[in-house]
Amino acid sequence: MLQEAESPYRTLRVTAQPSGFGAEIVGLDLTRPLSKEQLADVKAAWARHAVVAFPDQPLTLDQLEAFTQAIGPFGEDPFIKPMPGHPNVLELRREPDEKATNFGAGWHSDWSFQKTPPAATLLRSEVVPPVGGDTLFADCAAAYEALSPTFREMLSGLRAVHSATCAYGTQGVFARETEKRTMEIIVSSEADKSLTHPLVRTHPVTARKALYVSPVYTVGIEGMTPAESAAILGFLFKHMTEERFVYRHKWRPGMLLMWDNRCTVHFAEGGYDGHLRVMHRTTVAGEEPV
Repeated sequence: MLQEAESPYRTLRVTAQPSGFGAEIVGLDLTRPLSKEQLADVKAAWARHAVVAFPDQPLTLDQLEAFTQAIGPFGEDPFIKPMPGHPNVLELRREPDEKATNFGAGWHSDWSFQKTPPAATLLRSEVVPPVGGDTLFADCAAAYEALSPTFREMLSGLRAVHSATCAYGTQGVFARETEKRTMEIIVSSEADKSLTHPLVRTHPVTARKALYVSPVYTVGIEGMTPAESAAILGFLFKHMTEERFVYRHKWRPGMLLMWDNRCTVHFAEGGYDGHLRVMHRTTVAGEEPV
């Protein structure tokens, strides 16, 4: 059940999940440019709740792009072909007869294998199936804070190895896929590269620390053997996606969702075989994790 957020906002109404993780924002028309006060309130609510939904926003692609750029400059979206005429918009489309696994069906933070991963992802529902298709989010800050002081101390200073190889690499899931898929995935040797980020990162706005690993893009821990990495990461993956840290988002048509990749991971559920689902996605550039 949603509850009114404790802190008042000047230009909008924010109702939050009981945990404070996830909220709905009303009182704005995103088809028009926001005032400085409105934009400041949106950013404050996003920083506080990490996942914010804007219901009933009949945005064109141009308007979606304009709102995205009000939040920040576009991020780089590799390995997926963008929409014609809109190089910064991805269409996440799954036709009723598709048999391929639904896109995003694994816990991840978007593009964490980049040197400067996106701060925000924005996703707008164009066609919502009558069943399935929920998006699950895990609160990686709360999950970090729930660890014992001893375990947090052990994680301090560790660097996690991130790579897109398991998904988009030359031997990855999409390279081996045999079922037809409407979305155009670009398999590339670039995806087989890797880099490291702090396993625990500090949010640049809230200063909260959060786990920054995911089963899809984190392939090891720097300086550790595969077995040692697997032991620590396996525990963290299970811990951070426990039900107590998860918000289940249910879509409605014409809803815009914006989430913070710096302190969350998400998972796209299926369950809508036989139905069309169409979403439009943009990202906002972020900073190098610290």
